[in-house]
Amino acid sequence: MNSFVHKTLVVELQAGDSERFPVLAHLSYEPADPFAVTAVFSHDGRVLARWQLDREMVADGLRGPVGVGDVRLSPEVRGTGRELRMEFLGEPRPDGGRHHAVVFAWAETVGEFLDETRRLVPPGHEDAGIDDFLADLLAER
Repeated sequence: MNSFVHKTLVVELQAGDSERFPVLAHLSYEPADPFAVTAVFSHDGRVLARWQLDREMVADGLRGPVGVGDVRLSPEVRGTGRELRMEFLGEPRPDGGRHHAVVFAWAETVGEFLDETRRLVPPGHEDAGIDDFLADLLAER
């Protein structure tokens, strides 16, 4: 059994008013951080962005719009396929706006990745190590 889940897929990035262009998305999941999915986006060997996403938020985003902060997810239909639209708001720009990017991934592929994470750590069986953390913290007093 794998101790982590990793999937690399081609997604499409749209920054500002530009056309979409392909980039790689490296999705990873580790039971040590059971509520999080890490998404690293790269192009030509260069990391463009790295985001920590809530695993259930990603699952909910495949079914309907979620998120009100820096990350917003929603399903979209394009042609005959379904996509997951991931909108990311980044650091402020000098003009007062914020860096903004939208990434589109095939929903089926993201769903398969989430299924693998659920086989490794089923929902409701996540262990965030809070009890150990609190015990260590209280022992230091």
